[in-house]
Amino acid sequence: MPGLVIGPMLRYVDETSASIWVETDEPCQVTVSTRDGEHSSPTFTVHGHHYAIVDLTELTRDVPEYRVELDGTSVWPLEGRAPSRIRLIPPEGPRRLAFGSCRTSVPHDAAHVRTHGPDVLRAFGDHLETADDPDWPDLLLLLGDQVYADNPSPEMLEFIHARRTTAPQDEIADFEEYAELYRLAWTEPELRWLLSTVPTAMIFDDHDVRDDWNTSQTWRETMAKVFWWKHRVISGLGAYWVYQHLGNLSPAERASDPLLQDLMKGAGSERLDAFAERADAEPSSNRWSYARDLGHTRLLIVDTRCARQLTPGDRRMLDAVEWAWLEEQVALPAERLIIGSSIPFMLPEGVHSVQNWNEALCDGKWGKLVARLSEMFRQAFDLEHWAAFRRSFDSLAKLLLKTGVPVMILSGDVHYSYVAKSRNITQLVCSPIRNPLSRLLRLANVFTQFGIATMIGGTLAKLARIPRPPIRWRVTHGPWFQNALAVMTFPNSVTWYEATDNTVKPIETVHLT
Repeated sequence: MPGLVIGPMLRYVDETSASIWVETDEPCQVTVSTRDGEHSSPTFTVHGHHYAIVDLTELTRDVPEYRVELDGTSVWPLEGRAPSRIRLIPPEGPRRLAFGSCRTSVPHDAAHVRTHGPDVLRAFGDHLETADDPDWPDLLLLLGDQVYADNPSPEMLEFIHARRTTAPQDEIADFEEYAELYRLAWTEPELRWLLSTVPTAMIFDDHDVRDDWNTSQTWRETMAKVFWWKHRVISGLGAYWVYQHLGNLSPAERASDPLLQDLMKGAGSERLDAFAERADAEPSSNRWSYARDLGHTRLLIVDTRCARQLTPGDRRMLDAVEWAWLEEQVALPAERLIIGSSIPFMLPEGVHSVQNWNEALCDGKWGKLVARLSEMFRQAFDLEHWAAFRRSFDSLAKLLLKTGVPVMILSGDVHYSYVAKSRNITQLVCSPIRNPLSRLLRLANVFTQFGIATMIGGTLAKLARIPRPPIRWRVTHGPWFQNALAVMTFPNSVTWYEATDNTVKPIETVHLT
């Protein structure tokens, strides 16, 4: 008899449809039942794992409860938990949007709470089970590092060491290990219920594949010489497509997706691996970025990792094909724009200048020896944000200024939260969900990113004769270093929450103007 491995996960939702994703332990027919009828799909199989995504279409009202059956046997909801439900996006747009990034899936015992803090997403699930409707977000946006393939939990390491003795011993190596990584991340009861009843949209960052992924051309060339890397990146992108990307797409987009159609026909693992290999080697062959119209808001989720152009002297955060797509999307009419970028666009100003300076030196501004040293500095200190791709920073700043509408950029990655503002652009950062900096690193970040870096960064930029950016901005709120999840309440406020006693409490509310 088939059983659930992961899920159900409520993924794409709009005004009239919803998509529910599952992983099962054997091939089967997956049926989602509501009071208005049944919707079914068979599973498809890759690397010995079985998946389905069931679309509920032509919905006219919210679904107060749904059930999941595998080959006719009920497997969801679980006994003792609140029913899973579906709340459609209102025609006028979402009322609340939650977002955050960087969640390690280590245990919740006292030792790991001391080192990793409480899990805010887990606490948020506990809170919503008894919360009134006004507290519920219409969408949960996960902005990267949903899993840590390069820093597995103790349970994941046990799984790795039990099945192989080959390198990399302390990192994920293949699709089978990615499947276990996602299972450990998404099957805790509180989180599983939350993901079954709050729609999610996702995008990767580096740790979903590996730390510093696509930092530079030098980084790619170095990793290409590591014998296990090619199989790892193919497995990482293939797993991302299955576990995260499929649910980002609308039913219509999936219906026309050639890879999914081939897999549903039994094409199998080779087809997925070939797709992933090409996506890594030729980023323009596939687009991980996506867009949604949400009533009053146009949501653009931008791939800032795989779509990079890493040519020394002409680095771009987005290659020409991806940039053309973004220009088209920004030009469409909207009351406001929300852009999801896993890495922040507007950093503290001093750090921005340091990254500008480092990029110029990597490109040979002060000679070849300094360029090699600067590349080492770039990788060691994660100098890989929009500021380290200055041409793209300037282009995006100018593009967003032209819109004439409010633009909110939602980001994570840096392991602290803050707000920065410049004219019509507001940068909102929420990181981490569960992976805090140590007290020493918190002090170091305050000192180097909000203190001395402002003076040093500006001086270094002047020495390298780097022109001033086309916009000025300032950090208006923060930084906050605790584990956090942010909730935007439209049209004019954002609240950051931390976990306490299996629930959440506000850190600070910021009113947007």
